[in-house]
Amino acid sequence: MTMMMVGKRNGHEKETNEPNHESLTNKCPSYQSGARRLEVTNRIRDSSNIPETGTDEFEFCPRPPHSEGILSALDTFRLQGQLLTDVVLKANGCEFPCHRVVLAASSPYFRAMFEYQMQESQENYIEINDVNAGALELLLNFVYTGRIQISVENVQSLLETSSLFQLQSVLDASTRFLEGQLDVENVLGIHRFSIAHSLAGLTAQSRSFALDTFPAVSMQQEFLELQLNELQELLSSDDLHVESEEVVFEALMRWVHCAPKTRITHLSTVLATVRLPLLHPAYLVKAVEGDALIRGAPECFPLLQEARRHHVLGKEVESPRTQPRRFASCKEVVVVVGGCERMGGFNFPYMDCFEPLSGSWKSLLKLPEFAKSEYAVCALRNDILISGGRLNCNNVWLYKVHFNSWMRAAPLITGRWRHKMATLHGKVYAVGGYDGSQRLNSVEMYDSEINIWCTAAPLPLAVSSAAIAACCDRLYVVGGGTDDNTCSDQVQCYDPDSNTWTLRAPIPIARRCISAASLNGCVFIVGGLTSEILCYDPSDDTWETVLNNAEKQENCGMTVCNGNIFILGGKGEQGDATDAVFCFDPSSRQLNRVATMQRAVCYHGCVTINRNCQ
Repeated sequence: MTMMMVGKRNGHEKETNEPNHESLTNKCPSYQSGARRLEVTNRIRDSSNIPETGTDEFEFCPRPPHSEGILSALDTFRLQGQLLTDVVLKANGCEFPCHRVVLAASSPYFRAMFEYQMQESQENYIEINDVNAGALELLLNFVYTGRIQISVENVQSLLETSSLFQLQSVLDASTRFLEGQLDVENVLGIHRFSIAHSLAGLTAQSRSFALDTFPAVSMQQEFLELQLNELQELLSSDDLHVESEEVVFEALMRWVHCAPKTRITHLSTVLATVRLPLLHPAYLVKAVEGDALIRGAPECFPLLQEARRHHVLGKEVESPRTQPRRFASCKEVVVVVGGCERMGGFNFPYMDCFEPLSGSWKSLLKLPEFAKSEYAVCALRNDILISGGRLNCNNVWLYKVHFNSWMRAAPLITGRWRHKMATLHGKVYAVGGYDGSQRLNSVEMYDSEINIWCTAAPLPLAVSSAAIAACCDRLYVVGGGTDDNTCSDQVQCYDPDSNTWTLRAPIPIARRCISAASLNGCVFIVGGLTSEILCYDPSDDTWETVLNNAEKQENCGMTVCNGNIFILGGKGEQGDATDAVFCFDPSSRQLNRVATMQRAVCYHGCVTINRNCQ
């Protein structure tokens, strides 16, 4: 039988493997004397029910009810010792005289036993194996009286026995009682117990409690005794309530160091549940890479390498471990940069941060230059880069998220607007655009380590207002305009290793003023005043329509956050901007409006970063 600590008394822990039942003897003395239970009395009297003179009929309803009086009499009969009883239940050497009809009426378990001619239905003595005698006595008292006293000492055995006998009311009451006993010391044991006995409500409640109080729970002895699968299930949850991933790593290592000889073989498996890329770089080097057990486990090195790459390349590294947990202080947020309410209209100086999980907005530091428009925006690691803008501007600004400040970066070699930027292998590429007289095919690459722009191989086809995305170690430039009246259907692919461009399968419909985002090894395209969302798969060079009823917009923002694609703002067919925020789930192919922006906007930038939201 599972042993579970559920409470304390006078500072001493109580364990409920076997409740103390000193009153039980071979014949259970409580059944040899009726003095312990209620005496039979005639209660059929109620002056309030005396009929009025002249009435033709009246309904007599005694108080207490007739059925209660009968059940009380039956209880007294069994407690007086086999008076009119017809079956004896035996458990752990104790005997309990009962009435078959009462048992069958109260319990589906006994009804099936007596009704369907099972072997026990013909026997006067029935042995109930693996049942606690004290719990059986309490449940029989409940069957005959409708009352039961639940305590920390008997709740476990009551749950087990009432589950066996299918006494749902006692099972529910015991479950609610146990939920009220949850604390950081016993929650993991109660969770294990609830799973073993298929108590869905208690399982959900105890799991939620453990997740919500994880820092304290992880310091208890029960945490160190978790099985491998239990630890994995707990640490991998997005709902783990921790402010930083350092708390999770330290809890894991306490578990490993508790029994290093046996648990070292599982180190890489459980370390994969920790979101190492979200650790502070200094902590990663000192605490994680400096741990002797981890240094001696080569199978952990890919996880360490992933964390290092994330610190260098930022959002380019896609992994479940790069996603912040729901309750972490640092969350993935969408940042809307600048824009305007219509083409040629007022240029907004605002930068707004949207946190999808809470649906909240927060204003960040205003743009340093907001008179210009049609600039390019991208994320660089966890910062934001803005370049160019109308007219022929070559200024570049870098927003440092950690310091909430703007700083100048090296200017573009060529001033441009209606161009796009993307980050690939830690370098920023500014591609194409317009200089006021012609579309550009020039491409510039920015190295933030030395703060220098240099030229890269030019585009095969000069375009402006194209879509751009980095995917599978390549840069994809999709569509765009080759002049004021012509849209391109070309997909231009850049290989940074060879510094060359190639053409891939064209987009099904030539478009301009479109946006792109990369997710799960594919490139998704929206905009161009069409109602379709298209998906390009680089692995087989094919296009697919994944949605055909989206809002018709152009020059909208598009970014990936929390594993979904967010589409923000944009300009409709009538030229008016929208304030709608849509979320597209590629797995279900569902598009839903999830929020409203601070203002209607188009021609804006849209990126995802990690930000402390507390």
